[in-house]
Amino acid sequence: MAQEIERTARGYKENDQMKEIPTVGVSRAIHLIPMDKIGGFEVRPGFYEVNGATAIPGGVNFTVHSHTATGIELLLFKRTASEPFAVLPFPENYRIGNVYSMIVFKLNIEEFEYAYRVDGPYEPKKGLIFDKTRYLLDPYAKAVTGQSVWGVPSPGGQHYKARVVKNDFDWGTTGYPLIPMQDLIIYELHVRGFTNHSSSGVENPGTFAGLLEKLPYLLELGVNAVELMPIFEFDEMLDYREVDGEKLYNYWGYNTVSFFAPNTSYAASTEYNREGNELKHLIQEFNRHGIEVYLDVVFNHTAEGDENGPFFSFKGFDNNIYYLLSPEGNYYNFSGCGNTMNCNHPIVQQMIIDCLRYWVTTYHINGFRFDLASIMSRNEDGLSMSKPPLLQSLAFDPILGNVKLIAEAWDAGGLYQVGNFPSWNRWAEWNGRYRDDIRRFLKGDGGMAKAAAMRIAGSHDIYDPLERQDASVNFITCHDGFTLHDLYAYNEKHNEKNGWNNTDGSDDNNSWNCGTEGETEDEEINKLRLRMARNACALLLCSRGTPMLLAGDEFGNTQFGNNNPYCQDNEVSWLDWNLLEKNQNLFEFFKYMIRFRKEHPVLRKNLSDGVLSFPDISFHGTTPWSRGYMDYDRYIGVMFAGREEKCRPDIVYVAANSYWEEVEVILPPLSKEFRWVCAVNTWKERQGRKAAEKDSVVMPPRTVMVFEALSR
Repeated sequence: MAQEIERTARGYKENDQMKEIPTVGVSRAIHLIPMDKIGGFEVRPGFYEVNGATAIPGGVNFTVHSHTATGIELLLFKRTASEPFAVLPFPENYRIGNVYSMIVFKLNIEEFEYAYRVDGPYEPKKGLIFDKTRYLLDPYAKAVTGQSVWGVPSPGGQHYKARVVKNDFDWGTTGYPLIPMQDLIIYELHVRGFTNHSSSGVENPGTFAGLLEKLPYLLELGVNAVELMPIFEFDEMLDYREVDGEKLYNYWGYNTVSFFAPNTSYAASTEYNREGNELKHLIQEFNRHGIEVYLDVVFNHTAEGDENGPFFSFKGFDNNIYYLLSPEGNYYNFSGCGNTMNCNHPIVQQMIIDCLRYWVTTYHINGFRFDLASIMSRNEDGLSMSKPPLLQSLAFDPILGNVKLIAEAWDAGGLYQVGNFPSWNRWAEWNGRYRDDIRRFLKGDGGMAKAAAMRIAGSHDIYDPLERQDASVNFITCHDGFTLHDLYAYNEKHNEKNGWNNTDGSDDNNSWNCGTEGETEDEEINKLRLRMARNACALLLCSRGTPMLLAGDEFGNTQFGNNNPYCQDNEVSWLDWNLLEKNQNLFEFFKYMIRFRKEHPVLRKNLSDGVLSFPDISFHGTTPWSRGYMDYDRYIGVMFAGREEKCRPDIVYVAANSYWEEVEVILPPLSKEFRWVCAVNTWKERQGRKAAEKDSVVMPPRTVMVFEALSR
């Protein structure tokens, strides 16, 4: 649309009194409209279908809408100024329906910032809280000013203003990797925390550029998708406080200020009016090397909070449209963060679609993970819908047709939809049941063998293998909870540094400290912890579904028992790269398992109805084909078998013993031309293939072994 504006506005000449600029749209006549003068600027009605501020030849087009406003003013500021140098009210004849649009000529986009003031009724019980004294951030702002340096608040005055972005990044011939879901290995990371520790060795710590410096590391590890925790403009100073001398920020970023703008403090250098170019370069290089980039997006709430929260954008434009409100005008809080976005209102729905389209077309984003996505299935009364309009629209949107859509299929209001998230065979889900069942099985809980076997086999008891074959995103750890190291170093959370007397964060972690709480010098306990980490990695990467790893788990990163470090912008959350050298063997194991998964397509998808008389998936006990799944069973065997066209048979047997004693396992018999070879043995630090000498194997306690059938 911006290019269409530029094409249609080329007739502008600086000295003309009549400007010939056709309005955007099919079969519309070209209008000759006299120029007006407002606030010392020449203006004329703008392009009503182009939201936000867009540079055109000779000026800037400003378009904004409000359903209930009685008047809107455009405020122009000198860069970094707190008071406007010009106030331009939108004339009534510059309004069509609820949309206000104005072209302001002779504006240099590099010399100004802008905001709005909106007038309208003040009736809080109806959700109308217009305040014409407040400066408001454009909901479609492409770049946000006021807090560009991490942890440094705006020096007085209005907090947020917007800039006009010049979209001149050269993507060249860079294409999209378009990796199938079943072939993905997702790596979740926090942009700042990934490189901000002094041990990271990058020139630009804590930034997009710093992350790009780690591209060779990610290629060596073998992941092919990175999922970035929130990078939309957010306010790390929200709820800033100090506890025992430690500065606590809103570090994770789950408090969106602007959905269309990248977080400027994640850029290594100031990008005046080219905000986002550093991020685009990062995406371009990752895509060139076969790594997709996903964004963790937060449409369930905003940083404006509840009645006592900030008032900087959506509240001032249409509070009763953007947020779910009770009959008394109070904010519903299904997000746990003060407010809940009214995602299925047509206005909000359109904004979310516009936003995702923008990130795909302008930034070449390859996928999205939706935080607390169940909120997006709620109607204006807060009730769940079977066919939410927004989710259906995203599932079938043509521009989003090739991007991954991944839902966190629950919310803070108790709506848990794992396995039942509205899908249209398009949405994938974070499989929370995979996390919980595998954790419980690995630490030795009774009665978990059957559930763990089903998770490894692709959770077909949750997801229909025909209707939702790519639905399950498997994970054992993520940003929310213990790291993999801490999962086997702590029985209890240790969140005291968060300042809430250890009341925040989940108490249901299914963790096991292996005998001692926290760090220890006990060599046997540390060996066991590393083996438990290898067990988790091996099962995750040998499970059907899309595996997701948490950054740093591959070298034993710790959060010191904190399972909710959302506010810890320090060594608690930053990856300590010194551990990569200390735990090099663990890193090598992760690399080995990633390669092993890539070598065996049968671990990723159904290849055929079976091979060598074996079905696609079969389940086994300590003897072949027997599976009692009694409460005392702590051994499971899952075998995958198939053949790609004109390829050799691909047969993998995953054996997992979570018992604290060794067990003898008889392997499923093969035909004479094949033999079992042990490719993975977590009892050992270093991996290597070894042929099975007989038809049975003694599995050590708390060990995973993986066998492949190879020709003799």
